[in-house]
Amino acid sequence: QVRIVESGGGLVQPGGSLRLSCAASGNIFSIYHMGWYRQAAGKQRELVAIISSGGSTNVADSVKGRFTISRDNAKNTVYLQMNSLRPEDTAVYSCYAEVNDSWYWGQGTQVTVSS
Repeated sequence: QVRIVESGGGLVQPGGSLRLSCAASGNIFSIYHMGWYRQAAGKQRELVAIISSGGSTNVADSVKGRFTISRDNAKNTVYLQMNSLRPEDTAVYSCYAEVNDSWYWGQGTQVTVSS
């Protein structure tokens, strides 16, 4: 069984920063892609960023230059550093991981950007 656990969400003022973490644990043989989606109230879910085991990344245009995705393969953990946050970044951020050729999702963490 594989478990995905996120942490690091919260309330931040516009222009502030947050760092999300997501750790995979359990019966893991391999992890290829890890990444983050987000879904704002009343909107469709959108890809934020994805990173392969080799470090290749794909970042949404809406957050490019402000968000950075990274991972620690030894810890089976992916990070999302979010800087210069805007109110439109408010959403539930969900982590996913391609573990043992299957996809697993975390429970989601709320990020609210408001003054």
